[in-house]
Amino acid sequence: MTAFAEQAVRGGQQPERPDLGDPSFWQLPHSERVRAFAQLRRFGRPQYFVERPRSAWRAEKGFHALVSHADVVEASRHPQVFASAPGATTPEPPRWARALFGDSLVNLDAPHHTQLRRIVSQAFTPRILGRTEADIRAVATRIVDDVLSGRPDDFVTSVASRMPFEVICNLMGIPEQKRPAILAQVNRASGDTGVARAARSRLRMPGKGLRALASMQGMVADLGRERRRNPTDDLISALVTADIDGQALTGRQLGAFFSLLMVAGVETTRNAIAHGLDLLTRNPAQRALLTDDFDRFADSAMDEIVRHSTPIIQFRRTVTRDHRMSGQDFRRGDKVVLFYASANRDETVFPDPDTFDITRTPNPHLGFGGGGPHYCLGTYLAKQEMKALFRELLTRSPDLHTTGAPVLVPSNFDNRVRSMPCAYAKP
Repeated sequence: MTAFAEQAVRGGQQPERPDLGDPSFWQLPHSERVRAFAQLRRFGRPQYFVERPRSAWRAEKGFHALVSHADVVEASRHPQVFASAPGATTPEPPRWARALFGDSLVNLDAPHHTQLRRIVSQAFTPRILGRTEADIRAVATRIVDDVLSGRPDDFVTSVASRMPFEVICNLMGIPEQKRPAILAQVNRASGDTGVARAARSRLRMPGKGLRALASMQGMVADLGRERRRNPTDDLISALVTADIDGQALTGRQLGAFFSLLMVAGVETTRNAIAHGLDLLTRNPAQRALLTDDFDRFADSAMDEIVRHSTPIIQFRRTVTRDHRMSGQDFRRGDKVVLFYASANRDETVFPDPDTFDITRTPNPHLGFGGGGPHYCLGTYLAKQEMKALFRELLTRSPDLHTTGAPVLVPSNFDNRVRSMPCAYAKP
């Protein structure tokens, strides 16, 4: 039990218990969910929730919520106890979908995860990342050129979405003529509103838009076959011609990896960028500090944007054997959910956690995962994209600011910004 929880118990307080299994919880305003997670941390041990509504293909009855920084880190770093298979997303992907599309890295454990990660880690070698840095700067410059000439009024569509999509397409070697079709499929796969007002609607979950995923993976698999025959200097060629212990990516594995980059990598970075401008607008003193000495504060500012916004809210794990942690007994087959959004506001780790502070140090946030084998391979790439874009924006369009709150997509998986109004005169 944490000192925070012990203090509440000594004071005779009974923490309120928000229901994370109720879909209506994820329709609450973001600020209310932040307060709800703070209440859950006061219990000092993982709480169990029954998931609703039930579905015919979902066998599990509920999950234990890991909401403290220490618990999320421990589960992340002990995959032999807290496994990603059969699925790390909520709900777990059905077997037929895994058979059709292949298993994503996020849903695998050793040894299959280890083997596949060794192949795809080629995307993030110093040679490739060094070459990508120049391209990232060029993309950021081009986007801000367009912003200055067109003065668009929605930051997400015109800026935040473009940056990671263009960088990843360039990195992978996606031909220009294929990009509009791929972007359309990405939007179909990831853009459903999820928690709509209709009773029959459900939370927006990964795995929706399977037809769009199938189309996108088919296009990339075709490119992979072409690059096997005629390799070029791009990531698709490197992945399909790799020889790691005699292995390279199959067409289906390439499609699954590309989907992960597009639906996860593009979305998480675009959401961090969007939340970043909102945070800098609402905290003008922090913005001035970053603008006046960008090189000094850039790295810590990007980390604080990721901590404060936490683009990925949670991932799921399955307990492989009986285990005790933080006063809670887990049984083999139990489901646990790692709530990064709560861990990144843990007051025992982050003093004044709701304050946006680009000078925060240390900042052991879990925005890229809690360590262990599933720590995000794209961490460096995402931070480089964010730094390049904010450098351009703060230097060349210093008065760009949000004019309203971000329009969020209700979701229990990611902190997705649908749109965000912006303007160019001083607020």
